[in-house]
Amino acid sequence: MTGEFASALLGTAVVVAVLVMRTAFREAKTPGSAREAWGFLREPRGLVTVFVVVCGLSAVTWTAAGPAYLPWALLAGLLVAQIFRSPRA
Repeated sequence: MTGEFASALLGTAVVVAVLVMRTAFREAKTPGSAREAWGFLREPRGLVTVFVVVCGLSAVTWTAAGPAYLPWALLAGLLVAQIFRSPRA
């Protein structure tokens, strides 16, 4: 179980690092783009989306594979909320 949890954490850490680097490169090219890209986390709709997806995936993950893959559920919730963020006017 511990090995599975460690590999899940390592995998999600790699994906998060790639997202952070992508955001940093875009911010260097276009100042203010990072705030626009991750601004959905300050909106109620974005936070509710993260919460709903994480709860749903956590329930499925917990019953199917145990708690080892919960970091992936959290990352999936974050990515789904970013995809469904409200469009800018």
